[in-house]
Parts: sequence; structure tokens; C-alpha cells
Amino acid sequence: MHELLPNFIEAPATAPARHATELAAGLLSRPARVSPKHLYDPLGCRLFEAITELPEYAATRTEAAILAAHGDHIVRALGTGMTLVDLGAGNCAKAASLFDLLRPARYVAVDIAAGFIRDALQALQLRHPALPMTGVALDFSQELALPEALGGGPRLMFYPGSSIGNFEPAHARRFLRQAREQCQGGALLIGVDLVKPLAQLLPAYDDALGVTAAFNRNLLLNVNRQLGSDFDPADWAHLACFDADASRIEMHLRALRAVRVRWDGQQRDFAAGDTIHTENSYKYRIEQFDALLHAAGWSDTRCWTDAEQGFAVFGAKA
Repeated sequence: MHELLPNFIEAPATAPARHATELAAGLLSRPARVSPKHLYDPLGCRLFEAITELPEYAATRTEAAILAAHGDHIVRALGTGMTLVDLGAGNCAKAASLFDLLRPARYVAVDIAAGFIRDALQALQLRHPALPMTGVALDFSQELALPEALGGGPRLMFYPGSSIGNFEPAHARRFLRQAREQCQGGALLIGVDLVKPLAQLLPAYDDALGVTAAFNRNLLLNVNRQLGSDFDPADWAHLACFDADASRIEMHLRALRAVRVRWDGQQRDFAAGDTIHTENSYKYRIEQFDALLHAAGWSDTRCWTDAEQGFAVFGAKA
């Protein structure tokens, strides 16, 4: 059997200068904010993998169970043999578990963490030597525009893990519309976390072992590398809360004491108790997200859930 090597494409939008400018603007805003994409440096990716193993964080396990239980229905609804575009691929494990089911013609792993995705894809190619694979280092948080070098043919846009919840609703609609434009007549398979009791929601973002806290505080080390700043994670505490009106979990970092942070001739003073907003995670109702898909131009929508309806996997056609 002829063995293939994965290709790698790094999009210009991932340039360090662009990230540094964006980070500085966010830190100088009031209140300060940092995009959740900066949670996912190589250590952040591994910490998130650990989060998915925690008893408090059921979304990943529930999504996997839904995909396993409803695989035949998903294939009948969406089809097989397309290019599988794995958005926010991480370690590629979720998509790889569907190869036998979806029988992709090609696998494209897209992630902002270039080094992490490169290592993951090289290991995956060894296990699937005949499947063409391409890694794309791309920050799609503002615009989902895949490189033309990926070529034609219908694509199944796969966005698991409820990461769509990180987007403001209007931004989510724009992202879903861009995904439809990029699928070339194909389909969408997406994971969505649903509204559930607060007693289940909050521990998933503030676990007893403090892994999510480490994940959140590690963002500061990533900011230091990209911006040349001097954050000390020991000055900051993890904070998770639920905004019921917006139906979203919020993650923040809260200053434990008065802190001055410096970078590249600039600085920001934080008083004790000041926060940096690092992530939103919107929770949807089934009918609400179905309406969002239709507003973004998708049709023939399907929804599969667990018995408790705590998580949903949606399928849609372009």
C-alpha cells in the first residue's frame, strides 16, 4: 500500500504580529478581554484534553455516545465520501473515530495551534496511511476562509465539542454562513451544548481538581509569549459564572492584588478584583439552534441528543 505524508498549510492570518495587536487592544479595553482562542497553546490543548476526562465535564463523552448511537442515521442524512474538514481539530481523535462511518475521501484538520496539529496529524497518518491528509494552521475565529489549495469537491464541515458556544450569537450565525459557503455543496455536523440545570453547568467550568483553573491561567503564559508581557499567573484566580439572561457560562481571570502588566512600551494597571474576560460558552435550546442554522442558510436540519437532552449533534445540508 502506498503511504502518504500529510501536507501542512499555514494561513497568513495566524501571523504573530496580528495576534499581538489584537491582544494589546483587548488588554487595554475596559473591561479587559482576551479571545478564548489564546487558551489553546500546546499546554492549553493538553490541559483541555484533561478537562474532557473530568467527571464534571460530560460534553465530550456525551457527544461521542450520540455519534456512536446514531451513526447510521447521520450517514443517511448527510452522506459519505466527502472531504472531512475538522474545525478546531485538536488531537484529531473525534474525527478519526468517524473515519469508518463517514468514509472520507480526504481529511483536513484545521486548528490555530500549528505545532500541536502537526504532531497529531503525523501520528494519525501512520494509522491511516492510505487516506490523504492535510493540516491547516488557521485562525478561523474571525473568518472561516479555507486555502484554495485544498481543491474542490463537497466537504463535510465537522465542528464538534460545542465550540460554537464560544461565539456571540450574531458571530455564530456569520460563522455558520461561512461554513456553508466553504462546504462546496456538502454538509455540516456540529456539536452543541444545551441548556441544563446550573448544578450541572458550573462544575463543568470550575472542577474540584482545578484543571479548568490551570487551563484558564495558562492563557497568561501564552499571552506573555506572544506579546512579551510580564503576567504572573500567581496574581490571578479563575472565575466561572453563569449569565442567565444571555444563557452563557463566562470565564474570567480575577486579579488577587493590584497588578501592573507591561509589554512593548505599554502597560495596564489592574486593581484587586479587576477581571480579564477569557471565554463565553453559550448554551442553546434545540429549537433555538435549529433556527440559527436556517438563518445561516442551512437546510434539511437533523438533531440527535442524549436521553437527558443535555447535548445535541446537529446535521444540515448546504
